[in-house]
Amino acid sequence: METIVQILARELDRKESQIQNVVDLLDEGNTIPFIARYRKEAHGAMDDTALRTLEERLHALRNLEKRREEVKRTIESRGKLTQDLAEAIDRASTLAEVEDLYRPYKEKRRTRATAAREKGLAPLAELLFAQGRDCPPPEVAAADYLDPEKGVETVAEALQGASDLIAEGISDDAALRKSLRELWQRQGRLVSRAAAKEPEDSVYRLYYDFQVPVARAMGHQILAINRGEREGILKAAVELDREKALIQVRRGVLMPGAPSMAFVRQAAEDAYDRLIAPSLQREMRAALTDRANEGAIAMFALNLKPLLLQPPVKGRVTMGLDPGYRNGCKVAVVDGTGKVLDTAVVYPTFSEKKKQEAIALLSRLIRKHGVEHLAIGNGTASRETEQMAAELIHTLGGGVSYMIVSEAGASVYSASDLAAQEFPDYDVNLRSAISIARRLQDPLAELVKIDPKAIGVGQYQHDMPQARLDEALDGVVEDCVNAVGADLNTASAALLTHIAGLNATVAKNIVKYREENGVFTTRKQVLKVPKLGPKAFEQCAGFLRVPESKNVLDNTGVHPESYQGAEVLLGLTGYTLEDVKQGRLQDLKDRVKAFGTEKAAGACGVGVPTLGDIIDELTKPGRDPRDELPKPTLRTDVMEMKDLLPGMELTGTVRNVIDFGVFVDIGVHQDGLVHISQLSDRRVRHPSELCAVGDLVTVWVLEVDEKKKRISLTMKNPKGPTGRTAR
Repeated sequence: METIVQILARELDRKESQIQNVVDLLDEGNTIPFIARYRKEAHGAMDDTALRTLEERLHALRNLEKRREEVKRTIESRGKLTQDLAEAIDRASTLAEVEDLYRPYKEKRRTRATAAREKGLAPLAELLFAQGRDCPPPEVAAADYLDPEKGVETVAEALQGASDLIAEGISDDAALRKSLRELWQRQGRLVSRAAAKEPEDSVYRLYYDFQVPVARAMGHQILAINRGEREGILKAAVELDREKALIQVRRGVLMPGAPSMAFVRQAAEDAYDRLIAPSLQREMRAALTDRANEGAIAMFALNLKPLLLQPPVKGRVTMGLDPGYRNGCKVAVVDGTGKVLDTAVVYPTFSEKKKQEAIALLSRLIRKHGVEHLAIGNGTASRETEQMAAELIHTLGGGVSYMIVSEAGASVYSASDLAAQEFPDYDVNLRSAISIARRLQDPLAELVKIDPKAIGVGQYQHDMPQARLDEALDGVVEDCVNAVGADLNTASAALLTHIAGLNATVAKNIVKYREENGVFTTRKQVLKVPKLGPKAFEQCAGFLRVPESKNVLDNTGVHPESYQGAEVLLGLTGYTLEDVKQGRLQDLKDRVKAFGTEKAAGACGVGVPTLGDIIDELTKPGRDPRDELPKPTLRTDVMEMKDLLPGMELTGTVRNVIDFGVFVDIGVHQDGLVHISQLSDRRVRHPSELCAVGDLVTVWVLEVDEKKKRISLTMKNPKGPTGRTAR
């Protein structure tokens, strides 16, 4: 039997030694970001996504192994465990197979078979089910088991009890259940119908008369049907041709020519209709839902990562505008570091006079604070606010640009305890404007303050198993934060919480320590923070940046354990730490290559992958990986839906990727949909093959429906191949 390490090595196509190393590192309490970044030699440079997949499978396989042992112990305690059964349980590759093997020995609630067994009919059932050639006809055999004291007064009652026992025995047959399960998976159909005879038009109209093979059911279809069923609009089931299933059942239990064959056949059909089919249907629905949930969670995670890693607009004074009608447009001006400089409330939607007053006030604030960018929330009254912003920029004579910023989750954050602690002097509405401004300046630092589910790049996220969704999204946030790193002297506690090795308590202690003792001047100084021990330091140190440190390595991704190796490398190539600080190492790679990469790695006491990372960090100290991505699109004028014409070519930003297409922001307040069939001239299995959130794409307008506020787009260039500006 394969070990867990062997199974993982086969599934992930990795060496067993690499898998064992990762398992050992995880068991020692190391975090995924630390393992991915600083233990590359141990696992062959697997990325964080692959390592999280390994961790999840490791957990699942260990749970399976634990369940196998529990089942064997329980059966053994009842004196029923045989060598063959133990081996069969050990060979079971899924929890369903283990449960099938356990089913005959499991304590059941009282059933018809239980009552028949109490009446002493088990021997009759065994006799008839054996289907021996010398077995008397069922009616004759049953006459020997009449017992009025036990409630068996007639032959019919005896035969009914025997049938119930045979049916339960067939239902408990692990091999038969496995073969039927596979048949349901191959040939079953997910079917949905309208619950009402004359249903009203709704978002579920596509599913009023719908069916799809189980194997081909899409995640969004499954989740939509599940939700429609919960809301009482749809009725759904997994169906299978009964006769096909019964053929398989009969093959498994009948012995042609036996006197009791017809009786057993009838019991077998009862077993399928009453016990097996309902059970497998529930199992299929649960499996479909699990599959759809995992797919939706994976898609959510895939969309979340590029959203968090959107390029920041650093060091610019920014004005955040949180649009609104009745309560006006909330305004916050923040400096290049996100510090609040000024706030206001204007009412541009009340009247033309109020709009001009708003433009005058905002103009004064822009000139007073040197505002360069406006960040406009995309919620209620966003369109009117954007039109005002365009007029404002024209009035100023240029020099200012704006960007529509997703305000998903901004209201959640502004009403949170975290926002109250961060901005105790501002009301909820103004906090939202501050958050919108900061989202333009540094999306990652601001979005980590919000529950990832509220960021708005998933589908059916409220239908997902919340613990599993939280686990997956928290992993994405952790990977993103550690990929960028955090300035130890400016990062918020919310951001530091996601640094490898730190938790909420330690993150708050770091902020408190620097407030009481001033800025950190070295990485090692963080060891003075309460509850931050050597293990936590090992995990977090490489992801913390200290620009104020005299040692330039403290402002790089070089881990303190490799400082000596980095200094040796500089000596080998004729450089100094001062050269690193001054950014004079452009030809470092060439010098290492000339010296010999493996030879240099040996001299530095590190592996070749780690040496490569050290070279990258020394070449660009303090680098932000987001700086290498396409910059966000800033505008100075506004476009509306009525301006769109079929065939018009536009550049947009992908806002969401889902199973059936991608939504693209083309600057008209209503995202356009590029259906999966319009993504490319070639067949596309899933939109994520071509697009990610944040990608800049070239699209063409197919159709505009102003009444329904729908924009249909295509990425199929009418003049040639699909146009795309890749991330």
